[in-house]
Amino acid sequence: MDRDGSHGVLVGRSRGPGWVRVAHALHRRAATQDVAAWQAVLPASAAFSHLTAAGLHGWWLPQLPADLPVLVDQPRAEPRSRREGIRVTRVARDVPAILVDGVRVATPATALLACARDLGLLDLVVLVDSALRDGCVADEIGEVAAHGSRGGPLLRRALGLADPRSESPWETVLRVLHVTVDAPVVPQHVVRTADGVFVARGDLWLPATRVLHEYDGGVHRTAQAHTRDLRRDRALTAAGWTRRGYVAADLCRDPVAVLRDIDSAVGRPHAPARIRPWLSLLRTSTLTAQGRARLQARLA
Repeated sequence: MDRDGSHGVLVGRSRGPGWVRVAHALHRRAATQDVAAWQAVLPASAAFSHLTAAGLHGWWLPQLPADLPVLVDQPRAEPRSRREGIRVTRVARDVPAILVDGVRVATPATALLACARDLGLLDLVVLVDSALRDGCVADEIGEVAAHGSRGGPLLRRALGLADPRSESPWETVLRVLHVTVDAPVVPQHVVRTADGVFVARGDLWLPATRVLHEYDGGVHRTAQAHTRDLRRDRALTAAGWTRRGYVAADLCRDPVAVLRDIDSAVGRPHAPARIRPWLSLLRTSTLTAQGRARLQARLA
C-alpha cells in the first residue's frame, strides 16, 4: 500500500480538500475505507482481528459501545504499533489471515478466539452462530480454541451453545435463554398438518409440545408483515399449535415472564430462580449498559 496518496491513503500532513482524517498524520480519500488507511501504517505481519475482523467478515455484531478502537493482532517479534485510535495485541504466533477487500483480516476462527479474550459468553455465541452461518467450520473453531490460548475455554463454551440454523442475532439470544433455563429447543422447526401440508416454519420449537417461541423484530411491524403474521397465526391455531412472540425488552427487562411461559409450555412448576444463570449472562453482554461499559473498559 503506497503512503503517498496514490492509492487513496496518505501518511503525513493532509494535502487539503478531498482527504478525510483517520488519525494523526493519517488520511484517506473519501472512497477509501479507514482500515485501508490503517493497514498502511501497520507491519505486513499484522492483521485486523477481534471485533474489527468480525465486522469485516460481515457477521452479526454485539451492541457495541461508541468509540471502540480499531483492533489488530500482530506477532510479538514486531514492535508494537502505537497510534491514536488503534489497539494492538501482540500474540505468540504469526496471525493467520486472509484478504478481505484488499486488507489483511484474521481468519474467522482466529478472529473468534480474539473476541473470546474480551466478550461475554452471550455475545460470543451470537458471533459464532453468525460465523457458522457464513461458512466457518466448527472443527476449525474447536482447533484454535484447543491450543490453550487466552479465550480458548470461553470459545469452546460458545461453540457448544452455537447453532448455525439461527437466522438472526436476537433469535440466538432467545435460544440461549431457553437453554440456560433447562428448556432445549429445536430451531427452524417445520409445522405441518396431520396430512402433511406445510403450515409454518418456527424459530424455536419446544420438543414434546405444540408450542413455538419466536423473536418478533422490527420487520414484523410493517402493515404487510403484520397481515402476513396474522394469517400465519390463524393457520397455526387451526393446526393445534401455540405461537408466542417476544421482543428485546422481554428478554432483557422481563425474562422471568418468558420463563413463566416456558415452564407452562413444558408442564413444570414455575420456578423464578431458574432465571439466575440467564441474568448472569445478560450482565456480561453488550445488551446491558453494564456489559457495554465492561467491554469499553477492556478495549480502551
